[in-house]
Amino acid sequence: MHIHIVPNRGSRPTILLRESYREGKSVKKRTIANLSHLPMRQIELLRAVFQGADLQPAGLGFVVERSQAQGHVEAVRRMMARLGLPALIAGRPCRERDLVLAMIASRILDPQTKLAMTRSWQATTLAETFGVTEADEQDCYAAMDWLLARQDRIERKLATRHLKADGLVLYDLSSSYFEGATCPLAQRGYSRDGKRGTLQVNYGLLTDDRGCPVAVTVHEGNTADPTTLLPEIERIKDNFGIAQFVMVGDLGMISAAAIADLREQGAIGWITALKSPSIRALVEDKSLQPDLFDEKNLCEITHPDYPGERLIACRNPELAKLRRHKREELLQATEDGLIQIATRIAAGRLAGQDKIGLAVGRVINRYKMAKHFTLTITDTTLVFARKIEAICLEAALDGIYIIRTSVTADRLDSASCVRHYKSLSQVERAFRSMKTVDLKVRPIHHRLSDRVRAHIFLCMLAYHVEWHLKEAWRPLLFADEDQAAKAIRDPVAPAERSVGAKAKVARRHHGDGTPIHSFPTLLAQLATIVRNTCRTSAEADAPTFSVTTQSNPLQRRALDLIDTLTV
Repeated sequence: MHIHIVPNRGSRPTILLRESYREGKSVKKRTIANLSHLPMRQIELLRAVFQGADLQPAGLGFVVERSQAQGHVEAVRRMMARLGLPALIAGRPCRERDLVLAMIASRILDPQTKLAMTRSWQATTLAETFGVTEADEQDCYAAMDWLLARQDRIERKLATRHLKADGLVLYDLSSSYFEGATCPLAQRGYSRDGKRGTLQVNYGLLTDDRGCPVAVTVHEGNTADPTTLLPEIERIKDNFGIAQFVMVGDLGMISAAAIADLREQGAIGWITALKSPSIRALVEDKSLQPDLFDEKNLCEITHPDYPGERLIACRNPELAKLRRHKREELLQATEDGLIQIATRIAAGRLAGQDKIGLAVGRVINRYKMAKHFTLTITDTTLVFARKIEAICLEAALDGIYIIRTSVTADRLDSASCVRHYKSLSQVERAFRSMKTVDLKVRPIHHRLSDRVRAHIFLCMLAYHVEWHLKEAWRPLLFADEDQAAKAIRDPVAPAERSVGAKAKVARRHHGDGTPIHSFPTLLAQLATIVRNTCRTSAEADAPTFSVTTQSNPLQRRALDLIDTLTV
């Protein structure tokens, strides 16, 4: 039997299944079936069968050698290309640049130590994508040293792209703890990780007003916040070539001493906040009175102690309610603890002024309420009482905070100053992402100071890529897409998500039924795009070929959004 195709001019040809037979000395043909209704793919398979081809069921004709997750690697590679990151790191392709790009991508996708990182590269297409299939941890260390030597140049390019003359610069300091004890940068200081007594390193992050990271500096773990501020300002002026800008820092960063130095900088403006004792002094001398907030929650005042500065007083009723509730909880917990001690004394289980004092100290220090209690301790008694006047004085300040700035009103109005100070939360979000959520900069395992600096710089570059990925994927994530509303909403009232963002949280699905994702789950969804390496038979030397999983609509949209992001 054979397949016979009869042409039919402009129409589909007639396809017949025919059989040849002999009748005497003549060879004749007869038609067994008309196959014109079958698709050509099936016709070709039938033809192959009649020609003696050895066809097998799907899946038995080839062997899958390995499967590597590809989609999430491709997403990060596309964003790097969109940002021009390869050219930003080095103008020409080189081995070190490939390794740096691979380490940045790995920090976003699966943060690990350098040794574990190179072991895990083969589980995805990352090593092949960035051309580092033969790399080991020593190659990574050498690439980190190479990167650190280029840090100033890279940060200058980022500053040119993101920082504007007379614009805002956000700056804050954080810390991360160490594993090991031999690095000179590792010192004991104020731990922002809540790990008291551990060695740590401090690092300051510079971002634009949106929170997009631009530069990072590394300091010893016992470095005080204000001492890092002026070097950063000098770097912005000298290295980045920006002579006039506004620095935004918290009240621990821009201290009174730092402000005195900033006044000598001339064109450098600043925005910070007053500490509680300074606010209390303004209330006591009647410069700040509660009735100022009767009709509005924001007012601007002046004071001779702050010449040439603007003080913008704000009162948030919700914050006042929260602080009042928290204070009462702590006061009550302290009283309960002191009552327990008094009960032990009365029962004769605790005696001696020193021992009673130690027990009282543990309770007082736990809740930090010593300033609100009077204590009288003898060898056999404990008498305590609340300081009502002090508690009322502190309660009068609940919900009140004051923004302090050198920026004139013609440059920034009061509401804008408050908004810009609150934008420091963008830097805090960056630290949170770098340290715990995604990039996991800690714990730090490197023992050389320059390796620690390179490690933290790598994490900053990874967050730079991740920040832009999150911006591109706002429509797909539980993210607020109405960013313009931030510029017009009440700057003092608690921040609220837009109606659209709340609707996302409520329904958890888009209108087409696809789920709304967080950043990690969207990366995991993209990782289901897999590259399969196959060969045509069970023989080890048979040629191989690749088959990649077909992307679904969500995955295609995620990749397309990267290509349309404006940078």
